[in-house]
Amino acid sequence: MAKKSFFYFFAFVILILCKNNNSCTAAEEIKLYELKKGDFSIKITNYGATVLSVIVPDKNGKLDDVVLGYNSIDDYKNDTTYFGGLIGRVANRIGGAKFELNGVEYKLPANDHGNTLHGGSRGFCDVMWTVEDFQEDSHITLTYNSFDGEEGFPGDLSVKVTYVFIGTNKLAINMQAKPLNKATPVNLASHTYWNLGGDTSGDILSHTIQIFGSQITPVNDQLIPTGKITPVKGTGYDFLQPRTIGSELSEIPGGFDINYVLDNTKGKHFHRAATVQESKSGRKMELWTNKPGVQFYTSNMLDNVKGRGGFIYKKYAALCLETQGFPDSVNHPNFPSQIVNPGETYKHIMVYRFTAS
Repeated sequence: MAKKSFFYFFAFVILILCKNNNSCTAAEEIKLYELKKGDFSIKITNYGATVLSVIVPDKNGKLDDVVLGYNSIDDYKNDTTYFGGLIGRVANRIGGAKFELNGVEYKLPANDHGNTLHGGSRGFCDVMWTVEDFQEDSHITLTYNSFDGEEGFPGDLSVKVTYVFIGTNKLAINMQAKPLNKATPVNLASHTYWNLGGDTSGDILSHTIQIFGSQITPVNDQLIPTGKITPVKGTGYDFLQPRTIGSELSEIPGGFDINYVLDNTKGKHFHRAATVQESKSGRKMELWTNKPGVQFYTSNMLDNVKGRGGFIYKKYAALCLETQGFPDSVNHPNFPSQIVNPGETYKHIMVYRFTAS
């Protein structure tokens, strides 16, 4: 019966999409895909190349979903949390919703207090992707062709993301983008919300975190970088040694939402970004990347969001670790450039390792 209800629900979603877009092809159907290897499984949808679920065992072998999510795709279409979304063309914020490139000023949708957030009003997490390749015990590759002028950004851009199992309990996300005819900024990110105790276990304040970044890019009251790069030592942002997230909240009113400048990135293909551990379940998540920054966000803006199974997600229900280029780099020449030219390929890799003890 549950399978029939599931089928009818997705048929209804597809009909609504057809009605709204005045067209519908097989390639536009919203579908779910599960990658599974032993007790480790993840679910992806071609709507937004979104991570819907990540299930891993705890120290006693108990399986839990360790990411926040919704019951239905409609909830993902209407949300403002970006649960599990593949963010682009430029993740994070662009100050003043504009930038200049090669003597041309580009104006973008101001969808966040006069600034641009996560690619604009309809970013890459709000579009249909095409599944190029899928192997249940191995990987899924999705592609999207972003057109010149989409959300104000210049040039056609060919985008590809692969979610792939590597080794034991390791997940890699490989993001690539190729400009076809104009230089353009590119900063893709995975916006997954993690709670290693399980998505219905409460808040993440007792999680222990270590972030391998000794500097941050401080922001103004609209969360736009000032252009400075400052050390974390002696501040509430210092997670160079493992400590609980809640232990530093008195220093950072409202919670964490800041870009860390990762250490030891020069000359290395991969470097450590962060390690997170939850003591009750024994689960540990380690993250590596090839990008220079990681946004640490403690779901400060979650406000009684109805999630999977009807569970209510409250403030601090999860944490995000979004490896990335620095926010608003297009307006700060001292930040690493995010401009990619025709003939070049943007590459962003994340590798997660999950253990429990």
